[in-house]
Amino acid sequence: MTETGKAPRGSPLKVALIGSRGVPARYGGYETLVEELGRRLVERGLEVTVYCRSHYTDRDLRSYLGMRLVVLPTLRTKYFDTPVHTLLSVLHAGTQSFDVALVVNSANALLVPLLRVRRVPVALNVDGIEKRRAKWGWPGRLVYAVSERLATRVPTALVTDAGVIAEHYRLKYGAESTTIAYGVEPEPIPAGATLRGLGLEAGRYFLYVSRFEPENNPHRVATAFREVAGDMPLVMVGGAPYANRFVRSFTHGADPRIHFPGPIYGEGYRELLSNCTAYIQATEIGGTHPALVEAMGYGCCIIANDTPENREVAGDCGRYFEFAEPSSLARALEAVIADPGRARADGVRAASRARDHYSWDDVADSYERLLSDLAVAG
Repeated sequence: MTETGKAPRGSPLKVALIGSRGVPARYGGYETLVEELGRRLVERGLEVTVYCRSHYTDRDLRSYLGMRLVVLPTLRTKYFDTPVHTLLSVLHAGTQSFDVALVVNSANALLVPLLRVRRVPVALNVDGIEKRRAKWGWPGRLVYAVSERLATRVPTALVTDAGVIAEHYRLKYGAESTTIAYGVEPEPIPAGATLRGLGLEAGRYFLYVSRFEPENNPHRVATAFREVAGDMPLVMVGGAPYANRFVRSFTHGADPRIHFPGPIYGEGYRELLSNCTAYIQATEIGGTHPALVEAMGYGCCIIANDTPENREVAGDCGRYFEFAEPSSLARALEAVIADPGRARADGVRAASRARDHYSWDDVADSYERLLSDLAVAG
């Protein structure tokens, strides 16, 4: 065995990455995982194929950062976008002689057997406990409840991204998992075009980044910010493709100090992380949130909703609030304004914690060991 746990092979390991929207990463955590992991596996000599959605990735783009891309259509609706695309992906992948597949999203457990019957070992990354998300109606919650149980049975290996999620599967189903979190590789960018475009000053704004969905609490953050004294602005980066009514409910008539620039990716996103006063993590469902890990890596002062998942990631580097006490978020933000020096010191500690615990190279090591071992055993 090599130091990464991979048995010697006559040809490069052929890996399929299925279930995300694809690359380049411009949406959420799964897309970031696929891009950061895929390019590192390519650098290590593996052959990586990423399945992408045609409304997300240019149909003419055949490769990206060394990864081969297969762009397939889907039904672009809230309930069918993911399952239809994954169905087409696994049917295509079944004809390609892959050594192993990494499938993301617990809902896709329903389709993993189509790969298993073709003798393709599958690692399934289940993320958080999706059936608890408020955005799903009863049909969606039912699908995720069934998928959660199947996730303990149909894949070759179950992957969780936080100890809290691993414990859920262990206690409820007696299922063991491999826990692999997300990573960050900071590339700080000085204040520039993005800040100028929003009328912001470096070190003088709060930052919130997330999809605008109920369990991520953008509406509660916008409401709480009305209580914060002073003129410090808040930038709320994000959007939601199937939740226009919900988004309007908190953006229309919002506090004038709040900026809603929509989704921002790449250098613009890194510029905002590099220069904010503090970062607000308001999620209440999920495991390790990639945006939180990234904010820590960039040395942001972390103000997080007090959940076990967020405490697992930020530890004693974060400051915590509770939505059960609405004023607690406002007080946490005002404390940052009152003592920016302490906020900067907290950010330094957060960056140190990210370096120690959330490295993309370490993430890639863990996935390479897992996928290689599955391929050899398979």
